[in-house]
Amino acid sequence: MNPRDLAVHYSKFNVADRLLLTGHSHQAWPDVALEGLVESFEDAARHVDAKWESAFAKAEQVRESVRGWIGAPRAPIALGPSTHNLLVIMLSSVDFKRRRKIVTTDSEFHSASRQLRRLGESGIELDVVAAEPVSTLAERMSERIDGNTAAALVSSVLFTNSLRVPNLGTLADRSERVGCELVVDAYHHVGPVPFSVPDLGLDTAWIVGGGYKYLQWGEGVCYLRIPEHARRYRPVITGWFAEFGAIEGDARLDAVPYVAGQARFAGATYDPSSHYRAARVVRFFDEQGLTPQTLASSYERQIDLLMDAFDKLDVPEGLISRSALSPSDVGGFLALSSAKASQIQRDLARAGVMTDARGPHLRFGPAPYLRDDQLTEAVGHLEAIVRDLADH
Repeated sequence: MNPRDLAVHYSKFNVADRLLLTGHSHQAWPDVALEGLVESFEDAARHVDAKWESAFAKAEQVRESVRGWIGAPRAPIALGPSTHNLLVIMLSSVDFKRRRKIVTTDSEFHSASRQLRRLGESGIELDVVAAEPVSTLAERMSERIDGNTAAALVSSVLFTNSLRVPNLGTLADRSERVGCELVVDAYHHVGPVPFSVPDLGLDTAWIVGGGYKYLQWGEGVCYLRIPEHARRYRPVITGWFAEFGAIEGDARLDAVPYVAGQARFAGATYDPSSHYRAARVVRFFDEQGLTPQTLASSYERQIDLLMDAFDKLDVPEGLISRSALSPSDVGGFLALSSAKASQIQRDLARAGVMTDARGPHLRFGPAPYLRDDQLTEAVGHLEAIVRDLADH
């Protein structure tokens, strides 16, 4: 895969002439994504309210792509506009009257951490485990799960510093034995690093993620993989789309009806243009050979290049550093630690280098359409910026 050849397909984002290292936050869309948006409009104009048959077909194409990315070919997949939306629906299926505890980490994305903190204010016991060292995180979380634990939430790659969390299968085993629901946030894993539900030992886990970052699907395309044991759960928070299809019989005649499988977790009327856009990008990835294995190799090579470029800089000791030892430690971006990360990010932006910062972490996110010289140039701007900060 040649980044120069790939970049021509992203002309509207002008990736060949910009230092866009925010791929971990929002990757550029290929030009063909516009075709999906136009098709969405044309279907609406042609079919009016009858457009939903076409829209649902696009949604199923997205689900099928998700199944391929997570290595779960027959998994029920619920789609939603955000991971927060899907997480809330999932949590509403948990019996918090019987169990009052949630175990999580101090490095979960805001869509989860804010919601869980608010639940903690409402009487749910929230047990927050330090994410680092990640080498023992799964085991330490397992030790905190007991008979009062309703759910455990953890990321497979941390959004703060890109570190991979190993041994999640042991956490899944513990959760299954205790009867606790395990939710794994794979947003920063799927795309840069191969992900397989069975290989990771996560058959009993819920998997949440989305296409806004590495899959280039844009906003509004998030997914929730529903484990086998939860196919007949009755989430409290659902929309009227949860009644689309064959209604399953309920024990009580006055019970709210649910359809079978993934639709039980459906919301309500949504903007289908996001699925049209994503489905067209899915086809583009197939056309360009952007497979999980191809992308994993590309990201690992690019992260290695970023690390090497940083190590060659002449910067004052103690002002900025990297903690990851090798590309195999991380997902799809390189995080550099600095107390002045936000200031450095702003200075880089003024120099034409787009990155971002999360607390003390300055994040450089490559993408398959970026050339090596763009990556080294971006990191090279750090030297003068950091030296200037040291002098002041």
